[in-house]
Order: sequence, then structure tokens, then C-alpha cells
Amino acid sequence: MRRASLSQFLIERQRSGRINADLRLLIETIARACKAISTRVNKGPLGGGHGNAGTANVQGELQKNLDLMSNEILLEANEWGGNLAALVSEEMEDVKPTPTHYPRGEYLLLFDPLDGSSNIDVNISVGTIFSVLRCPQGPDGQMRVPDEKCFLQPGREQVAAGFAVYGPTTQLVITVGDGAYGFTLDRETYTFVLTQEQIRIAEDTAEFAINASNMRRWEPPVKRYIDECLAGSDGPRGKDFNMRWVASMVADVFRVLSRGGIFLYPRDSKNKEGRLRLMYEANPMAFIVEQAGGAATDGATRILDIQPQKLHQRIAVVLGSKNEVKRVTSYHK
Repeated sequence: MRRASLSQFLIERQRSGRINADLRLLIETIARACKAISTRVNKGPLGGGHGNAGTANVQGELQKNLDLMSNEILLEANEWGGNLAALVSEEMEDVKPTPTHYPRGEYLLLFDPLDGSSNIDVNISVGTIFSVLRCPQGPDGQMRVPDEKCFLQPGREQVAAGFAVYGPTTQLVITVGDGAYGFTLDRETYTFVLTQEQIRIAEDTAEFAINASNMRRWEPPVKRYIDECLAGSDGPRGKDFNMRWVASMVADVFRVLSRGGIFLYPRDSKNKEGRLRLMYEANPMAFIVEQAGGAATDGATRILDIQPQKLHQRIAVVLGSKNEVKRVTSYHK
């Protein structure tokens, strides 16, 4: 049986009324940019992406050369197609409206161009995360000139989200609100091919992912949960758990989607708000995980219900298998 390509998958969604032509074209454009980034990643040191760029992003984090390359690839791919009103990136301080000499579309794009870039030099999986919102209308019913306030919408307002993982194979996971689907890049035809339909995350798991080096700073509810997991069959849970940690959210979440599990990046005494970005990482991943039957909270509140206050807002993240997320959240309460 011949597998559907990403374009065929999206056209079917358009015919059914789930998405319109502009959103289809936008997702296809993002996918093409991900292919270009994948090629740069695969070249390794030969592609000039290794090493620090000598600059810092708006959060003060040192940027890799490949961070800047990936950001530029996504900018160039999306500024002229007529699908977007504006876009914003984790690597940029401000909103970037569509240039005035190009048509302006109805959508807003947010992205983390290269998640997990600290892993580049050691050849561990990295990826790209994206989120799509509609640009709000003004009081006259016309689309507003896009500014920061247009982007500050709760995650439940997303119309699409996805992420790519650049690993042994390049994988793309997307949702347009009717489930989560996985695609694999066929390097012979250079097309994304549907390989995972209606992804479902098991409600129960015996696997967790967390950066244990921060244990001394964790809040009591998180420490209680991890201590119970580590106690294994001798502890109150009565079963053994495995711990995994890649330090690349795209890789850790892809594993959760593939075989279940729970991913935690909690707030702690050093990162009091949390470490991950609400708009570029937590919201799109929460949307995908919920569409796959999982759950996502900040330890107390459903992530998709949180009202953003600023573009680069940080947040705690607990997502994955529904029953484990529920347990962690109950400990916080």
C-alpha cells in the first residue's frame, strides 16, 4: 500500500474543511524549511554549523552557528508566501511583520528554529518546533496590524503545531486539531511520508525524563514524585521505572509519543518561573500531546489554558502519559 505524502495528507484536510489553502501552504513551507535545516544538521562540521556564533539571544543564551542558520532558513522561507501576517522566533527579540512589499496573510507563526542546539557538537538529535495562530481582527472586522499583543493568545487557540527531529531519520510530527500524525523524510524522493497515523500515548508508563542534576533545587512535589519512581518495586508505586534524558525536548517528546512516558522540566529554586518557553516550546508540544491522548500542565494548570503575558515567557512543563501527569499535578495541589 502506498503511503500518503505530507502534501496529500494536508490536501485531504483541506477538502474536508479542517484547514484552508493558506494554512496548508504554510505548513508545507515550514516542512520545506525543516528539510533544509535537516540537510545542514546532517553535514555536521562540514556545513559550518558547529561551534558558538559569539552572540546571545534575547534570553542571554549563547547561540550556536546552526541556531542562526536555522533561524534564517525559516525566515527566508516564510516571509514572501502571503500566508503570514507576522512571525516571531525564540532567537529574535521582537515580532517580525511580513514585509510590506509582500501580501499579508491571516496567520501568525512562532518557532524555535533549533531546539536542543547544545547537542549539535556531540551529534545528538536536535529539532525545530513551530506553532500557528490566527491574527486577531480589529474592531472594524479587519485584520489588525500585527504586534506583540496579537501573539499573546492561550495555547488552545492554536490552529496547527508541529516539530521536526533531526536524528538517524528526520521525523516530522504535526497536528491541525484532529489528532497527531508522524511523517518520515524519504531522502530518495525528498518528501515527508506518513508513517504514524493517529498517534496515541499510553495512559500509564514506567518511564520518565527529567534533568536529575537539578534535583537539589526541585520543589517538594517534584522530588516526591521522582523519589517514588526511583524507589521502584520496593517503593509506594510497586513497579520499576526507567529514566531517560536527552536534553533535547524534541527527542524526549518524540520518545513519549512513540512509546509513552512522562517528560518534566519543572520550575525550581534557580528557574522560579520554569525553564522552557511557553510560546515556542510548551504550547505547541502541549497541543500535540493532548491530540495524542496525553496531558500537559505546568504542575498545576493545563498549559493550553495559560494566558501568555510576554513573548519570551518561561514556564514549567509536565507532559506525557495522562495518569502520570495527573499524579504529578495532584502532588502540587
